[in-house]
Amino acid sequence: MLKAFKEAIEERVLVCDGAMGTMLYAKGVFINKSFDALNVTQPDLVAEVHAEYVRAGADIIETNTFGANRIKLGSFGLADRLHAINEQGARIARHAADDRAYVAGAIGPLGIRIEPWGKTGVDEARDYFREQAQALADGGVDLFILETFRDLNEMGAAIDAVRAVSDLPIVAQMTTE
Repeated sequence: MLKAFKEAIEERVLVCDGAMGTMLYAKGVFINKSFDALNVTQPDLVAEVHAEYVRAGADIIETNTFGANRIKLGSFGLADRLHAINEQGARIARHAADDRAYVAGAIGPLGIRIEPWGKTGVDEARDYFREQAQALADGGVDLFILETFRDLNEMGAAIDAVRAVSDLPIVAQMTTE
């Protein structure tokens, strides 16, 4: 059985998996589809990618949910599947991890501008992140990873949202130009 994530990260360097989207693309999934929806339409394919990373020695695998928020899923007509896509993404990763790797619930930016640069309010953004975080928590993640955020206000909203539903560790990554 794995140690608690907080203990493990204090003791040694943990290696994360690589890009899920790149691997799915290499397996024939084209970019005009929601890669996140594969959690419910082609779960075996997603599980295969996770298993490859675990076999390669990844200590942490990220759920296939980077773009599984209401805004991005909505652009594919899938907003109503948000909970199922995220929860199933966590469950697929949990099964593939097989007690050999930690499962990080992956949350990416919303893909829209929030206040003060856009018309979406911070509270509304927080609500979008909260529903995704709740579904990932329901699926059994060990931690959350917030990645490729460019807006510190949006990152703050995402952190607040995760904290509203869970006290699991958060890894927060910013991207700069």
